[in-house]
Amino acid sequence: MKRTFINLVIVGLLFFAASCGTYKQVPYFQDLDRSSVVSQEIKNYSPFTIQSGDILGISVTSNSDPSAVAVFNYNLNRVNGVNSDFTPSNAVVGYLVDSKGNIQVPYLGTMKVAGYTTTDLRDQLEKSLVKYVNLPVVNIRILNFKIGVMGDVMKPDVYTFQNEKVSILDALSSAGDLTITGKRQNVLLIREVNGKREFIPIDLTSKKLFESPYYYLRNNDILYVDPDRTKFAQYDTGYRTASLIISAVSAVSLVITVILYHK
Repeated sequence: MKRTFINLVIVGLLFFAASCGTYKQVPYFQDLDRSSVVSQEIKNYSPFTIQSGDILGISVTSNSDPSAVAVFNYNLNRVNGVNSDFTPSNAVVGYLVDSKGNIQVPYLGTMKVAGYTTTDLRDQLEKSLVKYVNLPVVNIRILNFKIGVMGDVMKPDVYTFQNEKVSILDALSSAGDLTITGKRQNVLLIREVNGKREFIPIDLTSKKLFESPYYYLRNNDILYVDPDRTKFAQYDTGYRTASLIISAVSAVSLVITVILYHK
């Protein structure tokens, strides 16, 4: 009995020490001065550029010629024709940017859009459409701007954003943030660029994150959060405990069976 008590005390102290040690890795932006207001100029944001696979929602309006713009706005209808249905399976049709970076626009035909910002494309369309529409007003939105968040977060999922300026913190917040056991010093950003896949380590515990060229995400980026060993140990301990209980019950059942058989 005394030996068992000593073992429990030792295990408790080890667990407490481990908890104290891992807490240092939990807070975000540890090197940020929080005693006063800190101002930092944003230099690492570049406007979103259109790429193959993007779906563009293009709206063309004209107060002086409303009937002429209907042909351009078919892309704003939903797949099953019910515009009141906002489920993921009933997405907006949109203009799909093909593998060559082009879309097909009524009257204008094939149009190169990859590499353009939505503002650049809007200006170009307004200039091109004056031949067919009087005083056209064009608005463009990326309909399928999505980020995957996986691993040790509260709500892993694929998240769609209406805003083109999406940061790592926006995506993680949408996923409910990391759990307490998620590794904050080595979040993995997976990105496809020009036919190549990049694997980029991200450290959430440093304020340098805000200056990183990867702080702002691109369409189809994936964030993966590693769980630390604590979570594995919890599941492993539970599994081992369950296995021992099952083994013990099986052994007792076997002994009872043998006893009853020999009576």
